[in-house]
Amino acid sequence: MEATAMLATNANNAAVEEGRAIPLARVRLDSVDVLRGVIMILMTLDHTRDFLGVTGVNPTDPAQTTIPLFFTRWITHFCAPVFFLLTGTGAYLSLRRQSERGLSQFLFTRGLWLIFLELTLVRCLGFQFNFDYHVTFLNVLWALGWAMVVLSGLVHLPIWLTSTLGLVMIAGHNLLDSVQSSRVIWSILHVPNFIFQSPQHAVFVGYPLIPWMGVTAIGYSLGQVYAWSSERRGSLLLRTGLGATAGFVILRSLNTYGDPVRWTTQKSAVFTLLSFLNTNKYPPSLSFLLMTLGPALVFLWALDRRTPDALRPALILGRVPMFYYLLHMPVIHLLAVAVCYARYSHVHWMFESPTITEFPITAPPGWGFSLPVIYLIWASVVVALYPLCRWFAGLKRRRGDAWLSYL
Repeated sequence: MEATAMLATNANNAAVEEGRAIPLARVRLDSVDVLRGVIMILMTLDHTRDFLGVTGVNPTDPAQTTIPLFFTRWITHFCAPVFFLLTGTGAYLSLRRQSERGLSQFLFTRGLWLIFLELTLVRCLGFQFNFDYHVTFLNVLWALGWAMVVLSGLVHLPIWLTSTLGLVMIAGHNLLDSVQSSRVIWSILHVPNFIFQSPQHAVFVGYPLIPWMGVTAIGYSLGQVYAWSSERRGSLLLRTGLGATAGFVILRSLNTYGDPVRWTTQKSAVFTLLSFLNTNKYPPSLSFLLMTLGPALVFLWALDRRTPDALRPALILGRVPMFYYLLHMPVIHLLAVAVCYARYSHVHWMFESPTITEFPITAPPGWGFSLPVIYLIWASVVVALYPLCRWFAGLKRRRGDAWLSYL
């Protein structure tokens, strides 16, 4: 029997002996899906603001932002780290229904599929409505795809070694911040930068791989706790979540290591807090990951026993995350096109390749709605997509076609 399967089996047998049978036959875990669904909803808020919000203001810069705008952006910082974490967790949980070798093959092909989607469908029919490839950004699906490819190899290692490698990548990558290099491989691994640039075409890496691969590896290791008893699992999730959050506060307070951007005293205590919370996402610093993953683990602990009725819609979205992701982007972009035409009687801006500072669209003069309107549009998009996601979740439940697993 494979090592990972033995871990799960031994934990289950021990729990049964103690009178706490673990339902390992369950195909999905509600707590994981609910958290993933909440993340998808928050991600929609971020993209709604990207396409339809006021441009020219850095929402996380205390010198430019407002408190509501800062936290509108800050809350969406949880999206990428949690999604990478749960990708690893979901991979481990799938060992319940397939072999280690089968999982490795799936992760490898699924990873390449995500990279392909980033470079084609998401780029040309999501973020940008053009096929000129004048500007191409390598964003979250690019990094997630490569993280899965790497994980396809890590699943063959002892899980303690996978955990160690993940921790080293997360905790140690800021040691490399002082390395200044414009080499392509360094931009792919650690520093956001152009990896190709000419008068006609440019390719920019927005999500360097090292820390994101680390988060995915830790997520894979996390999956084994779902073979434990509820009490033991809950204790670990709560203690680890609170410990990571406390670690963020302590590390950030020291203001020496863990983030390349130091916090500074601002014009008021509130804005000093904003500076404290303004950690680096590109690439995600140790402080950034502690700040986001700590509360996420506490949230998993809170959801471990039952799903609140108010979060049932998030459960549906969390069961079809890729389907939702591929839908929501063009929907928001089409809304921006409609608004642009209604306001300017022209829409050429919506089809032009953006610059690095204007991504994802080239905004028309005076473009953008206030935050209350952004929140209204955001809610409308989520509500509109929910019936389609519910239908697709039902389809996946009724049918076992292999192609469905790639959506």
